[in-house]
Amino acid sequence: MIQLTRLNGSRLDVNCDLIKYAEASPDTVLTLVTGEKLVVLESCDEVSRQALIYRAAILREAWPEASPALTAKASFDAHRDALDQATEHSR
Repeated sequence: MIQLTRLNGSRLDVNCDLIKYAEASPDTVLTLVTGEKLVVLESCDEVSRQALIYRAAILREAWPEASPALTAKASFDAHRDALDQATEHSR
């Protein structure tokens, strides 16, 4: 489960395995496999990032031998995201 924020500021736990797709229009709208739509404050990129972090944590728990690789990937992604944001702010 990932924790997101509704437009009214209330917190919401979402089963990220049920997210079919996310679109920005301009608010982030999540469409679940059930057809339900959720509008959240987080960007599509942030929803994806949280889902990846959640899934990596599940894999680390289920497959401890993979933990170093998963941790390295998360660190690489965080560093890349920081560089991307710095580049955007300098424009």
